Amino acid sequence: MIRLMLAGALLLGAIEAAAGQTTLRVGDQKGNAQAVMEAAGVLRDVPYRIEWKEFAAAAPLLEALSAGAIETGLVGDAPFTFAAAAGAPVKAIAAIRQTGEGLALLVPEKSPIKSFDDLRGRKIATGRGSIGHQLILAALEKNGWKANDVQITFLTPSDAKIAYTQGSVDAWSTWEPYVSQEEVLFKSRRLITAQGLTPGLSFQVATPDSIRDKRSELTDFIRRLAAARAWSLTNPNSYAETWGRLMNIPTVVPLNWLSRAKVRIAPIDDSVTRDEQSTIDLYFRWGLIKRKLRADEIVDRSFSDAISKGAGL
Repeated sequence: MIRLMLAGALLLGAIEAAAGQTTLRVGDQKGNAQAVMEAAGVLRDVPYRIEWKEFAAAAPLLEALSAGAIETGLVGDAPFTFAAAAGAPVKAIAAIRQTGEGLALLVPEKSPIKSFDDLRGRKIATGRGSIGHQLILAALEKNGWKANDVQITFLTPSDAKIAYTQGSVDAWSTWEPYVSQEEVLFKSRRLITAQGLTPGLSFQVATPDSIRDKRSELTDFIRRLAAARAWSLTNPNSYAETWGRLMNIPTVVPLNWLSRAKVRIAPIDDSVTRDEQSTIDLYFRWGLIKRKLRADEIVDRSFSDAISKGAGL
């Protein structure tokens, strides 16, 4: 009888624990975080439920964050700046560092365009306020051009792909995995990349409310994500296979991307805020944002210990 009572008590406790389990709603882009965390095996004993929500780009992810539909997600520094300047309730809680090879301005294989100089007066597709937009502005500035020296056509990634394929635009300024898809599957050429032009910075972001109300879940999630990213640096094949399976895209595409990206999680430190300030300043100079933000005011450094532990720093 005692054993039956004990078993019943344990069962009841398990049911109560399951019923009280919290949920962390995570925005992802093209299976990015989910794929690396699954491949690294860091999701097996999560003490809360992760509800993954997939987005094609940062702008709709940030809209969902502002609306309370998700509590955290991955975005580039440019759309993050755009959203913060517009008053969105968003804070950067971790930085994602990678090379600039996967942010590129693409042209079709047989395009007569051979250099950035050939783009004068041409149409370039990208997302408004995206890292693709950021790359165009940085390239214009480096070459001493004005905004109207090219024609920027603002499109979502899916619409940009159609316009680019049909020849309605001359070039496409985009990011991974779209760059590798075009390179590997369709032989597009990278006219320029972000190397030496932009910081190559992305952020894991969250709302102030979720930072306050779900700090333990966010801290644990960030630690696991940092560990997964550290694992991926020495296991690109396994990561690429998992990502390809999740996205139903040939493994050769993510392998092309991941082998050169060297993606890693970094704490929010002075070097991160300096790089973010450079993005803020770029957007302010070009009139994309109307008020000049201070990078220190839109970041949260309190997750640094979790990142360091996860990444083995």
